[in-house]
Amino acid sequence: MTDTSEAKQRQKAKLTTPNSLGPEARRDISAELNGLLADFFALYMKTKNFHWHMSGPNFRDYHLLLDEQSDQIYATFDPIAERVRKLGGTTLRSTGHLARLQRLSDNDADFVTPSDMLAELREDNGRIAAFMRETHALCGEYNDVATTSALENWIDEAERRVWFLFESGRAS
Repeated sequence: MTDTSEAKQRQKAKLTTPNSLGPEARRDISAELNGLLADFFALYMKTKNFHWHMSGPNFRDYHLLLDEQSDQIYATFDPIAERVRKLGGTTLRSTGHLARLQRLSDNDADFVTPSDMLAELREDNGRIAAFMRETHALCGEYNDVATTSALENWIDEAERRVWFLFESGRAS
């Protein structure tokens, strides 16, 4: 084989990272994680949107809360995508791919009240926690302890965000 043909073979090589999980587990878990990654991107964008467009007497507190939460959400992107790759899958390749997989709705309204922002983000974080629990159950069926462990931490973070959003949005 010439150097050129070897290079072409390497370029055509599949991205399947070897591991002890079977092909069905890699396929199913990767698909679920990609859905979660799309949802995390959507949640990040909505959280930043509301952070940028916050107004009212509690502006500073809410603005800082949403900035902190968006940073935490952003910090999950790479670990989720890298977990997909460790499983031998491929992950999101474009915003179009992301849009096809996301389950959380966008909010493009010109104005949203602070209380509605907090309530919507609370609901979205609750939904993403539920999606992660479903993925956790799937990973348990395949005995994928590494992904279940990561999901447990991300579920805890989502529940903390729900708690803070609930308490911040509570009427005085």
